[in-house]
Amino acid sequence: MVSILDYGMANLRSVQKAFEHTGAAARIIGTPEEVRTAARLVLPGVGAFKDAARALRDRGLDEPIRRHIEAGRPFLGICLGLQLLFDVGYEDGEHRGLGVLAGTCVRFEVDRTCGLKVPHMGWNQLKRRSDSPLLAGLPDLCNVYFVHSYHVVPADAAVIATTTDYGGDFVSSVWKNNIVATQFHPEKSQAVGLKMLANFARM
Repeated sequence: MVSILDYGMANLRSVQKAFEHTGAAARIIGTPEEVRTAARLVLPGVGAFKDAARALRDRGLDEPIRRHIEAGRPFLGICLGLQLLFDVGYEDGEHRGLGVLAGTCVRFEVDRTCGLKVPHMGWNQLKRRSDSPLLAGLPDLCNVYFVHSYHVVPADAAVIATTTDYGGDFVSSVWKNNIVATQFHPEKSQAVGLKMLANFARM
């Protein structure tokens, strides 16, 4: 069973439907107790880092998420759910994340340096940097769907699973032990994204 966490910051039904399309059982949860008992946890997210981090803390979900990860159970972060794993986000100030992975979340500067639009929106290519279980059975240089203005900068390059070029390479997914997380949206990435979700459901 895949448990998708509702903390008021995501289009949950599209993620649930995508998992169900792969044949995986998926439910939407929203309480600390449900997080504590989840076999596989998904943290999706759309919106601002500050608001999302506050919502997790206000609902008492931040510590159960960390405990889930520390227990070695599979965890998938999507978009904002990736960014929240890191120490600090710099959207509208400086805001504390979950601190599961060392590093920061910063704004793209490509509008100022390369004339590219922010947010980075649409299809773009993944460059494989590790053998993340999320990528099993997928070809190199596959395309996925992005919508974001911020990206993560890990302190430890070993967690980088893929990078993507948008006026220079940025980290588009990470992998560490039982943690997989993507800046892109697998649920919007057609066959490639569905394969990733199916891979996660088997972790």
